[in-house]
Amino acid sequence: MNKKTIINGIITLSSLALLAACSPQDSGTQESVDSSVQSSIPASESSSDSQMISESEDMYNDMDGMMHDDYGEIPEGLEEAENPTYSVGDRVTIQTDHMEGMEGATGTVVGAFDTVAYEVTYEPTNGDSIVENHKWVLKEEIPEARNQEEPLSEGTEVTLEASHMDGMEGVTATIDSAEETTVYMLDFQPTDGGEMIENHKWVTEDELSPE
Repeated sequence: MNKKTIINGIITLSSLALLAACSPQDSGTQESVDSSVQSSIPASESSSDSQMISESEDMYNDMDGMMHDDYGEIPEGLEEAENPTYSVGDRVTIQTDHMEGMEGATGTVVGAFDTVAYEVTYEPTNGDSIVENHKWVLKEEIPEARNQEEPLSEGTEVTLEASHMDGMEGVTATIDSAEETTVYMLDFQPTDGGEMIENHKWVTEDELSPE
């Protein structure tokens, strides 16, 4: 009986010694793991936040650098028509097809100007095919024509300073025809269901009719 008690006591003491030896190490390991996890989470979140901010800034800079057409901007020297057939705010029907969904559309006049309108042929700077008989570019948008009292003749080479279409500005073009007329800037809803077109440049008086 005494022998068994002694053996049990030895086993108990050995177990306690073993637990005492292991416990601090396990606790330290667990604390180390917890500390590692806790420290890694903020770092990960911080890195992710920084990346998102950087991407947002890059997107903003890209948008800020984009080229936009000068919608609504009137060429220097272009004079408003004194007695246009259609006044600003008038509703008109478009009778030309400069672009898809234009012919037959109802438009609203946002500007009327007396000038010389040129039909031109040019090769865009963006690599697109040659544009033939483009209507219209105004004398105020052509350096060689600005100070000319008479319209330039057919076949004259000129430089375009208009940006109605992508790849137009700065190209060398050839005059196809010229017309002294009133030109209009319009807002209209295309007949093909496309988005509203604002400040379309340009439509001549004989390309319009009353609504």
